[in-house]
Amino acid sequence: MKNFTHVRFEKIPVSFFLHKKSLMLTIALAVFSVAALLLSTALGDMRIHPLDVVSAMFGGGTEEQRIVVQKLRLPRIITAFLVGAALAVAGAILQGIIRNPLASPDIIGITSGASVAAVAFISYLAGTVSIVWLPVAAMIGAGVAAIVIYLLAWKQGVTAIRLVLIGIGINFLLASMTKVMLVMNPMYTSAQAYVWLTGTVYGTDWSIVWMIVPWVTVFIPLAFVFARNVNVLQLGDDIAAGAGSAVQRQRFTLLMISVVLAGAAVSVGGAISFVGLIAPHMTRKMIGPSFGGVLPVSALIGGMMVVLADTVARTAFLPYDIPVGVFTACVGAPFFIYLLYRNRNA
Repeated sequence: MKNFTHVRFEKIPVSFFLHKKSLMLTIALAVFSVAALLLSTALGDMRIHPLDVVSAMFGGGTEEQRIVVQKLRLPRIITAFLVGAALAVAGAILQGIIRNPLASPDIIGITSGASVAAVAFISYLAGTVSIVWLPVAAMIGAGVAAIVIYLLAWKQGVTAIRLVLIGIGINFLLASMTKVMLVMNPMYTSAQAYVWLTGTVYGTDWSIVWMIVPWVTVFIPLAFVFARNVNVLQLGDDIAAGAGSAVQRQRFTLLMISVVLAGAAVSVGGAISFVGLIAPHMTRKMIGPSFGGVLPVSALIGGMMVVLADTVARTAFLPYDIPVGVFTACVGAPFFIYLLYRNRNA
C-alpha cells in the first residue's frame, strides 16, 4: 500500500485511495496543459509572446492583443480542451464497462446519435429555437441511440460483445440518416452541417464555452465517483455480481454519464473522432488499468490532443483554417487499424 495515499473526509462518509504515480502524472499533465494552452494562444497569423498572452488575459497589453487573446483565441482553445476532455472520459467509461479496447463514443454509435440530432436541429430548428438548446438536442440524440443499442443488446442482461457489435451496426445506420438529411437540405445548410460534422471549434466564443462548462464540470467528477464500480465491472459480470455489484444498473448509469459527456462535446465541437479511443489507451500505458487514475489523466490527455490538433489546424495552412477533426482522424485511423491488428486473435 506504500504506492497509495488514503483520502478520508471527516464530515461525509466518503474515502478512497489515490495512486501516487497517477497523482504525480495528473499534476504534471495539468502543468503541461496550462503551458500548451498558453503556447496555442500565442500562435497564429498574429504571434504574441506567451508573457504578453498572460498579460492580455488579465487586461494588460495592447488593445489588439486583448481582442485577439480574449475574444478570438482563448474561447476556442478552452472549448477545444473541454471537448477533448469530455470525449476522452466518455471513451474511458465505455472501454471500462464494455471491456473492449475498441469501444469509444464515435465507434459504437453514441456520437452518431448526437450528430443526427444536432444536424436535425441545425437544419430545421436553428432559426426558431435558441442555439443554447443544441447541447440538449445532441444529448437526447446520443441518449436515444445508447438506449436503443442497450435494449437491442439485452438478452437476460447485456454482454460486452453484443453491445459493441450492435453499436457498430447502429453507428452505420445513423450515419446514413445524417447523410440523407445533408442531401435533402439546402446547399448552405448542408455545407454548414458538413463542416460541423467533420469536427471544428472554428468561430467559438464565450457563449459556446459556457454551453459545455456545466456538463463537463458536473459529469466528469460524477464519473470519478463511480470509478470503483468500473474497476469491479472489469473483472467480468459474474465476478462483479458475486462481489455484490448491481451490474446492469451500474453499467447503465455509467453509460448515461458517457452519453451526456459525448453529447455535450459533439454539440459544440462536432463529430471529432478517435479522441475517445486514443486518450484512454495512452493513459493505461502510462499508469495501468485502475479507473480512478485513468479518468483524470485521460481527461487531460484528451484535452491536450484536441488543443494541439486545433493549433496545427489553424496555423499550419494559413490563411486556411482546417477542421480539427481532420487531424484527429489522421492520427486515429492508423491507431484504430493497429488495435484491430493487435486484437485480431482475441
